[in-house]
Amino acid sequence: MEKLVEKVKAALKKLGIEEYLINGSKRSCAELYFIKKDLDMRRMVEEAELSVSVYRVEEKDGEKKRGAALATILPEMDEERIEKELSDAYFATQFAMNKYYDLVEGKKEEVKTADTKLAGMELADIALSFAKAVYASDTDKESFINTTEIFAARTEKIIINSAGVDVSYTENAVRGEFVVQCKEPEDVELYYSFDYTDLDTEALTKKAAKALETVKARAAAKTAPKTGKYDIILDGPQVSDLIEAYKTLSDSAYIYLGYSDYKKGDNLQGEDVKGDKLTVTLKPVAPYSGEGIKLEETDYLKEGKLLNILGGKRYADYLGIKPTGSGFLKYVASGKKTEEELKEKPYLYAVKFSDFQLDPFTGFFGGELRLAYLFDGEKVIPVTGGSISGNLFEAQKNFEFSKERYKDKWSDCPALVRIPNVDVAGC
Repeated sequence: MEKLVEKVKAALKKLGIEEYLINGSKRSCAELYFIKKDLDMRRMVEEAELSVSVYRVEEKDGEKKRGAALATILPEMDEERIEKELSDAYFATQFAMNKYYDLVEGKKEEVKTADTKLAGMELADIALSFAKAVYASDTDKESFINTTEIFAARTEKIIINSAGVDVSYTENAVRGEFVVQCKEPEDVELYYSFDYTDLDTEALTKKAAKALETVKARAAAKTAPKTGKYDIILDGPQVSDLIEAYKTLSDSAYIYLGYSDYKKGDNLQGEDVKGDKLTVTLKPVAPYSGEGIKLEETDYLKEGKLLNILGGKRYADYLGIKPTGSGFLKYVASGKKTEEELKEKPYLYAVKFSDFQLDPFTGFFGGELRLAYLFDGEKVIPVTGGSISGNLFEAQKNFEFSKERYKDKWSDCPALVRIPNVDVAGC
């Protein structure tokens, strides 16, 4: 990749392009494909590319402007092709002129490697460890894992710009997907995905076990819940989605463009909060953002109060604030109650959606239920069909989070949230 970078730098100099940002990625990946418990295929993949942003700065209508365009450079390109790609991109910058902003300033830094157990392992061993983890729970006679795909990747990333930034780091990650199936009394398949940056094999085993339990319950479920209002319980992935909506509205781009009116110091949940107040810390999943901003642990929400506006250099400059960059795990503080305590009163626990959606700008959230558990105060029964619909900004005063936790690449948050008085359309 270093030779390709030098070719790009030489081409930029030849073309007279003075301002630029180079993002390089060289990825090695061990891939495993299973049908049931049988390994159907394994392969190693190597790939590399550079994404080069080129900039044009000029005065227009008495105002300083910056135009930007992107070129993708591949290892197989010769010097002539590289020059053409960069020249075409630079030509395009004149049609994308915006208010001026500075590039991130920096210096050459030592290569950084994430301090995780994955860093010292061979990719093939990582993939096999996660394969073992996903199948550790596949012991039931009624439900089983139908197919699994696992991708263990090690990616070398470089970020270089014309303002002095010259940094690189190595990232380790495992992602994949699996399908669980139960054939009786109804043939049902459910899809799940996973994404980890450490050797979280125990978490994956628990995820697979819950998936196998869920598909079996879905196969047995026969009726939809009755239409009405319910106290609903949502799972960890949906808890993450709720918090992500606040992050979106706290982004400097949306604030500058007028899509959000959030300001530092705002009480995002309002003044009369009856449930748990949100405390959220953002933890870097990489040492640098794609612009070259050094990522640091950031206090985001404390007791519902917004502590920082988020985002990259351009819109931070427009707002006159310090950029945070992007690429964070959301660490959400636990609630006051255990899972058992959250389930003491009647509820509808939405375990699996066809497609859960949340619009951060309207606050609407909802989705069609593949499986939910309905507790009427005496017994718990599996239900399927129907849908829930609620509003984040109405619900946020009454969140009740569990003490138990859920974790993936982008979230470390309570495993459950209970929200009262949510509309359910059923039978």
